[in-house]
Amino acid sequence: MAAPATTTPDLHDPTALARFGRLDVVARLLVEGYMGGQHKSPYKGASVEFVEHRQYYPGDEIRHIDWRAYGKTGRYFVKEYEDETNLRAYLLVDCSGSMGYGQSTLTKFAYTRQLAATLGYLLLAQRDAAGLLTFDTEVRNRIEPSASMSSFDRLATVLEQTETGGETSLASVFPQLIPLLKRRSLVVILSDFFDKLEPLTAALQQFRHARHEVILFQVVAPEEEDFPFSRPTQFRSLERAGHKLLVDPHRLRSIYREQYAAFEAELSKTCGNAGVDYVKLLTSDPYQKALGAYLTSRAQRKRKA
Repeated sequence: MAAPATTTPDLHDPTALARFGRLDVVARLLVEGYMGGQHKSPYKGASVEFVEHRQYYPGDEIRHIDWRAYGKTGRYFVKEYEDETNLRAYLLVDCSGSMGYGQSTLTKFAYTRQLAATLGYLLLAQRDAAGLLTFDTEVRNRIEPSASMSSFDRLATVLEQTETGGETSLASVFPQLIPLLKRRSLVVILSDFFDKLEPLTAALQQFRHARHEVILFQVVAPEEEDFPFSRPTQFRSLERAGHKLLVDPHRLRSIYREQYAAFEAELSKTCGNAGVDYVKLLTSDPYQKALGAYLTSRAQRKRKA
């Protein structure tokens, strides 16, 4: 456990929060602090959903016997139910090498890891079911959605123990992910999405064809947005060991910014065409921005339902 903090952390400063303590502690602080300022309660009552019949055994409650089935078969069957939460959600977290970048702020992965834990806690606080999938070129960790608040500790522990790995390969990983989503769900993808967009486009279409709701949180570092470098700089690949390149930033800046802007515009267009919510976050942005974006998008979906 992290040592107790002596001062209240700045909830608007991701770097200060990261120094404050463990993922589970910070996620609770963020969600409870954020929801404390909202007028409407996020809590919803749970209901039950019929799943299947099973044979009656002595000791089963008589009120659960399906008398219609008895009339047809002459045998006693009991109706089994499961809790029906408001939502099933999967948090898909990119742990590829490029997510390890960070200069003036937290690394993208540290920020994303905190953001995923916070969204997971928020979902569970709303009586929703939250699950987790981490990936780079393949699925690394998998936690099936659960609405039990006790499952948050496991989710936070997996995130805390996960480190960045190899290359990003949306083309190879999303075909692995999609069959794992057995029921209609909310799919929250957290990544920098620095890869070819064609496989992402195809995956988003498959997600939507299966009637999943999708939110993309793109996490980028301020330097990736502004390219503020002024002196000859050596850039090292975080996904390919030993791959380095010495460049003159003055000559590269205009080309980089042009290509980066084109990539961002294409990513936004891809999401819009697929009917997917898209939120871009800098690692200097407060997590409340993501919470607000999530709650707003969910409210919009409910109004459309």
